[in-house]
Amino acid sequence: MYLPAHFEECRPEALHALMRAHPLATVVTMSSSGLVANHLPLHLGIGDDGGVVLQGHVARANPVWKDLVADTETLAVFRGADSYITPDWYPAKREHGKVVPTWNYAAVHAYGQLRIVDDPVRVREIVTRLTAVHEAPRARPWRLDDAPADYLEGMMRAIVGIELVVTRLTGKWKVSQNQPAANREGVIAGLEEDGSERARTMATMVDAGSSGRG
Repeated sequence: MYLPAHFEECRPEALHALMRAHPLATVVTMSSSGLVANHLPLHLGIGDDGGVVLQGHVARANPVWKDLVADTETLAVFRGADSYITPDWYPAKREHGKVVPTWNYAAVHAYGQLRIVDDPVRVREIVTRLTAVHEAPRARPWRLDDAPADYLEGMMRAIVGIELVVTRLTGKWKVSQNQPAANREGVIAGLEEDGSERARTMATMVDAGSSGRG
């Protein structure tokens, strides 16, 4: 992706946090007929060596796991908060009018080699891990053992696990860093007035970027 230096986010903790908060990734692979995109929730794990491994699963009927061009990279795109930015929020609009709309957003691109996991024990481990993470906030977390064993066995046979061994991560935090302080303050005020959760999240990110923390 196009990545001007002032929008680049390199801190692993920030990249990992976005990936965990927004786990539904767009996974792009190369097939015999060209690029293929699938939308998959992925679990981020950190190995003993500090490396990142993303785990998930696909339907066995999905051709993506059979039709992979060898020795090609897979890309997983994680999208965080985003928001339209109107030039009406910029004091510069009233001063000289030389402003235009834009769109703020945060995203992480994870590149690596995709591995297929077709072992029932390991596939169950992946599903168990994914389920535990997303059920954890619930008062009564659902567990795999809550389903009848024969039903669960059939469901497990219908999926295949995947692992993306990440070789590089790139992050882009486009949060008004290229605007003068007065315009950034106007963006924060406008987003806070909007009041939506997405807008409030972006306001926090613009504020952090203004302070050199983003």
